[in-house]
Amino acid sequence: MDHISLPKLRHFFLVLGCLILISGCQSAYYSAMEKFGKEKRHILMDNVEAVQDSQTKAREEFKDALTRIKELYNFDGKELESFYKKVKAGYEDCKDRAGQIESRITSVKRVANDLFKEWETEITQISDQKLKSSSRQSLSEARIKYARLEAVMEQSAVQMVPVLTKLKDYVLYLKHNLNAKAVGSLRTEVASIEKEVTRLIADMNASIEEANRFINNF
Repeated sequence: MDHISLPKLRHFFLVLGCLILISGCQSAYYSAMEKFGKEKRHILMDNVEAVQDSQTKAREEFKDALTRIKELYNFDGKELESFYKKVKAGYEDCKDRAGQIESRITSVKRVANDLFKEWETEITQISDQKLKSSSRQSLSEARIKYARLEAVMEQSAVQMVPVLTKLKDYVLYLKHNLNAKAVGSLRTEVASIEKEVTRLIADMNASIEEANRFINNF
């Protein structure tokens, strides 16, 4: 496989993983990945990076959605349909990305759980007591690091909910009240969603930074 580029190889592994996971056979997935030299810890790192990548993209998409909403401040009542379509497109982008993030976080949690179970089981197979104790200490530290990561990932995912709810409200309201007066009435809501997006961006940044620490120190 020396001639295959890294992006193509990663794509292959992701596709392989999806196909096997869809079939509902997690153990077969792990066995297949091990043939390529990828243990559970490697899969976990890949999945954490996937969440990190999605959050980085989501951060920009939510910023873009906010920018479109903030156009209300200077909206002059013209091109109502165009304005509605931009707001709707921003919401759809954010909603799709949120779904991707939740799915990838679920994958991280599944692999982490399987990895720690395997590690715990294999510790019992170590006969040397000093090595067994050292491995158990490493496992404990790894669980603590992972717990921190999972907490901030979950927090950022939770914070997406109120923002998506507000964006959906705006889209549905505009859809059935597409007139200058209705658009103008939304101006008072801009400050509220701006506060929510700012909080979300902060949570995403924290999650991205924690993922970096986890990847570098796990």
